[in-house]
Amino acid sequence: MVDWALAAQTGALLVRGGPQVPRVEAEAAVTDLRELTVEAEGHVRQLTNLGADLPLLPGEVVDRPGWVRSAAAGLDALTGRALPQQGGPFGPILAGGAGVQTGLVLAFLASRVLGQYDPFGGPDKAGQLLLVAPNVVAAERAMDVPGHDFRLWVCLHECTHRLQFTAVTWLRDYFADEVERLVAGLAGGGTDSLADLVGRLPEAIKQGPKLNLAELLQSPKERAVFDRLLALSTLLEGHADFVMDAVGPQVVPSVDTIRARFTARRKGGGVFDRLLRALLGVDAKIRQYEEGAKFTKHVVDAVGMAGFNAVWRSPNTLPSRAEIADPAAWVRRLHG
Repeated sequence: MVDWALAAQTGALLVRGGPQVPRVEAEAAVTDLRELTVEAEGHVRQLTNLGADLPLLPGEVVDRPGWVRSAAAGLDALTGRALPQQGGPFGPILAGGAGVQTGLVLAFLASRVLGQYDPFGGPDKAGQLLLVAPNVVAAERAMDVPGHDFRLWVCLHECTHRLQFTAVTWLRDYFADEVERLVAGLAGGGTDSLADLVGRLPEAIKQGPKLNLAELLQSPKERAVFDRLLALSTLLEGHADFVMDAVGPQVVPSVDTIRARFTARRKGGGVFDRLLRALLGVDAKIRQYEEGAKFTKHVVDAVGMAGFNAVWRSPNTLPSRAEIADPAAWVRRLHG
């Protein structure tokens, strides 16, 4: 359904160039980011007590087109099992159109992403940590914060994601299976009839803005998968945000200034930029950071990091969407 090669080509071609940086400064930033991923993950392990026996590996530093190509490859690997191939004479045309559209989205995001851990990326599809050097440099300049501090702070977040998937051995397959269930249902026309949709309208109206159009169109089965994926994504992002700020005061002297300016920057942008962010779900992603961090902090305050780490025991100990909003309910379920 998506020509991922065309998506990568389109995104890499259309992405805006990064800031003008002298070659010596650019090379120093690349070296700094690669080395800081090792240091950062050491700090994260010490705080979280996860992955003590795993090797400490550097991340890969890329430019914006490099991120686009890696993101397209990772999405292809993640969705390839679930998305059907377009057949018939119009199949390649439809896949090409979807590829161009996806490339446009990737080009927009490529100028904003600071880094990511892709559990399905890399040459062997075993996972890849990426830092987007031009975006990191552009952000630290725009916020006027110390470069080394900001780079380490970003690495703390991304290394937490890497540790989540490498230390919690079942998480990668669980995530892939849930995505496959959701995508296969949507691609296979799994939504209900018009009568079923109309029948769900009263509940949708009652919930108001808490339920968006996409959720309304989902069948109950799809909605359950969507809720599990949303809760997991919120947990992963919020846990990473909590960790980067919890580690920060010991190793990032300017962490308070960085957090304040970074939070303000997340909410900034012109009208067109904010509209695009809303359409692409970027604003919803920001809310995930906030909600997940609140969940993590509440649980850690209540039962400590060891108690929080019960979330990683199995899929059954992950918080539900309702428990993300009510962390005390998760603490009662797991710890009595």
